[in-house]
Amino acid sequence: MLKDNSDWKKALQNRIDDLSGLIDALKEYESGSIEAFSPVSEFKGWLAENPERGRSHLPFAVTRYYLGLAFRAGLQEADRLAVMRQAIPSKREFSTAAYELKDPLGETKYSPCSRFIHRYPDRALILTADSCGVFCRHCFRREFSGQLSGALKPAELKTICEYIAAHSEIGEILLSGGDPMTLSDEKLFEIINSIKAVRPGMIIRLCSRMPVVLPSRITPKFTTMLSSFSGIWMVTHFNTAAEVTAEAAAAVKEMIKAGVPVLNQTVLLCGVNDSPEHLASLFRMLLAAGVKPYYLFQGDLAAGTSHLRVPLKKSLQIVAELRTMVSGMAMPKFAVDLPGGGGKVTLPDGCEIIRKDDNYYYFRGTDDREYSYPAD
Repeated sequence: MLKDNSDWKKALQNRIDDLSGLIDALKEYESGSIEAFSPVSEFKGWLAENPERGRSHLPFAVTRYYLGLAFRAGLQEADRLAVMRQAIPSKREFSTAAYELKDPLGETKYSPCSRFIHRYPDRALILTADSCGVFCRHCFRREFSGQLSGALKPAELKTICEYIAAHSEIGEILLSGGDPMTLSDEKLFEIINSIKAVRPGMIIRLCSRMPVVLPSRITPKFTTMLSSFSGIWMVTHFNTAAEVTAEAAAAVKEMIKAGVPVLNQTVLLCGVNDSPEHLASLFRMLLAAGVKPYYLFQGDLAAGTSHLRVPLKKSLQIVAELRTMVSGMAMPKFAVDLPGGGGKVTLPDGCEIIRKDDNYYYFRGTDDREYSYPAD
């Protein structure tokens, strides 16, 4: 049974969001030569180039719980770095490859109204909040996350619900952002209630990294409220085995006890999980915790993320080996979101690679057009 932890809001407000706070927090872990620790030294460079943490780039924030994962007893150096690389900015984020995009999935053209994306006929996505427990450095929606848009406004929710009511082909709604679970229970359930009021049978996916970065967010009050609804699914975002802690597993267990199935999506990231052995370990741990590995994503072509993106050629090799190591239950679908709005395709099945050359793979998208994705 989870503790009635109503302090999650305070923990969220007390995230570390500057260099001095990070250095002070790391000193508590007696982590040795902190300033020589590469993610921290890179962060210094980031602040030197962007002293006001300018809103033209994804801001920095990390919960103390998540930072603490890097210093748990028995953790290998590679696992420590896997946590840090996801949370701590690098000056390399200011280097943008020619093929990287501000809107890598082409979501803008599929937005019929504010904070709403209708890319696929049968499902749509609501940008509920622009805040996150941790601003992940591989974020593909960095033009929205942390950019002071705030929570979804009542007028925006009203317009969205009117659109949903008029489009009966929509059978699923994804609550995303940012992270919807940074909202208060009252605000989050106002959104769910509004959707259910116009479409009682709507399936809702609650897409959140909070069980990973702040498990105390999953309170008895929250799960009790959630259990009153049918058709709710949780989609978590565990990327590395170090994140599957006792606290995170307990949070997931409470979701399942509330009648909410839990799926996971993982992103392939350099220096985080880019080996079949690590992914196999992660997916087995998730399965044991009651979480179905659902998607393994190739990194999107978001601006400033090339240092974290695994080359597609290597990703395909990793996935091929991974399939020989885990069961079908533990094996997620490997997916690529084609840049510029080509849609999500799964490999090796479900998508046609038309051809490849030394620089690019060429795919047929869900709209039957041709799209390219860099090989390296």
